[in-house]
Amino acid sequence: MTDQATETLRAAEHERERMRQEIIDDLDEEIELELQEDDLDGTISESENAFRREYFRELVRLQTELVKLQDWVQATGQRIVVLFEGRDAAGKGGVIKRITQRLNPRICRVAALPAPTDREKTQWYFQRYVAHLPAAGEIVLFDRSWYNRAGVEHVMGFCTDEEYEEFFRSVPEFERMLVRSGIKLVKYWFSITDDEQEARFRARMEDRLKQWKLSPMDLESRRRWEAYTKAKETMLEKSSIEEAPWWVVQAVDKKRARLNCINHLLSLVPYKPVPRPEVVLPPRVYHADYERQPTPDTMIVPEIY
Repeated sequence: MTDQATETLRAAEHERERMRQEIIDDLDEEIELELQEDDLDGTISESENAFRREYFRELVRLQTELVKLQDWVQATGQRIVVLFEGRDAAGKGGVIKRITQRLNPRICRVAALPAPTDREKTQWYFQRYVAHLPAAGEIVLFDRSWYNRAGVEHVMGFCTDEEYEEFFRSVPEFERMLVRSGIKLVKYWFSITDDEQEARFRARMEDRLKQWKLSPMDLESRRRWEAYTKAKETMLEKSSIEEAPWWVVQAVDKKRARLNCINHLLSLVPYKPVPRPEVVLPPRVYHADYERQPTPDTMIVPEIY
């Protein structure tokens, strides 16, 4: 076998392994929701299973701390805003899902704004984001934020050079104003490599359940990788301020990125356990004249499973 053929074979084996890892990650996303740790049809190695068991234990521990943070935020009237930025398929949605998984959606909510309408394009740039800021006792997680202007809008030509420069003049003062008002502002950038993004995109192309995640904008971002890199470097340099610095999450390993991000977020907030009153279940009240009526068969959902 020639050196070229050997190299080609090695590359193909590497690609298959990465695809297998991506499939395992996708399966784990479903398992996490039920906290099942079974070996799926024997395809996962013992070392992988050992890490997954540790991952699940740490995830539950950190989610328990997130519940304490939520209780403290509600009890003290704190306001917290967390921005999640990064390239397409960097894992922002995955960590947001794990943060919100066990929290009260009335206290911790996600803001994932669509493209601006024609009317919104004529507003002050930050206006539509301000509407989603938290009131007392609330946490808001922005799945992409006002930094769209520093990234996709600039790279794809959706804003003018003047609007781009004005953004960097305005955003430090805008964020200082938020902090002065009492909002805790945390900004995360999820960092992945060129190869890792391509692998995740290819996995989505093969997975019918995730093909919807690949938009034309995502595909175009592959071609403009370097332009996005330059935009990110400029953004981190010009908008990391003392009151609200940028934090970079190494996100090639999805599971470790989730744990590291949640652990870091918890470390930034001086929350304390909030005493809860003892919950007493009241006795069921029975009325002799009440008779429960049968549910019509036509209303019953068929029990297929």
